[in-house]
Amino acid sequence: MEQIPEKFLNENGELNTDALVKSYCELEKKIGSMISVPNENSDDDAKQKFNHAIGVPDNADDYPKNNLFDDESVREKFHQIGLTAKQVEQIYNIAEEFLQPTLSNLFQLQIETNAMNELKNFFGSEQKMKDAMKEINAFGEKFLPKDAFDELCSTPQGIQGIYKMMQSMEPEVLTDESVNENLSDDDLRKMMQDPKYWRDHDSEYVRKIENGFKKLYS
Repeated sequence: MEQIPEKFLNENGELNTDALVKSYCELEKKIGSMISVPNENSDDDAKQKFNHAIGVPDNADDYPKNNLFDDESVREKFHQIGLTAKQVEQIYNIAEEFLQPTLSNLFQLQIETNAMNELKNFFGSEQKMKDAMKEINAFGEKFLPKDAFDELCSTPQGIQGIYKMMQSMEPEVLTDESVNENLSDDDLRKMMQDPKYWRDHDSEYVRKIENGFKKLYS
């Protein structure tokens, strides 16, 4: 027979039933307040009680938000598998640490793609855009400080601004009589800055410039 603990005995060594009953009642209350880990056979109340005890929010909307990865359907998944708010926060932190560089590259690529599409629409086609960019580069090297030119070319709006600047600087159109004059190399190159030459490819205007070079160097 197991020895009865002294706390359940009277001074004369007899069993103290009052102390035994009191201890049993306290133990029953303690067991009743304990949270058991639910299993596949547990009912919804048991599962909800356990989730609440470990820190699972009552609703999916109560999870912490994240600008990059947050989504209502994702929060619902978190809630279905019983993740705590702290666990979800840690998931977001890990995702940011490992995925942020990749996402940054994707965002930058999207920005560049959007910029190229904007320029194609502005110039009319990809080939016209390429032709215009060559002229813009030549124009910038000749007329603009390098730092200012590089800054303008960093955005499609800046490139469009340079293009419009080129149009506003159209030189005075030389007449047929002027072609017969002894035009210098510099005069002819100024004529080449006219959009009629580099943009419109005006056949008559191009012919005048070609004849001027032939006369100058033949």
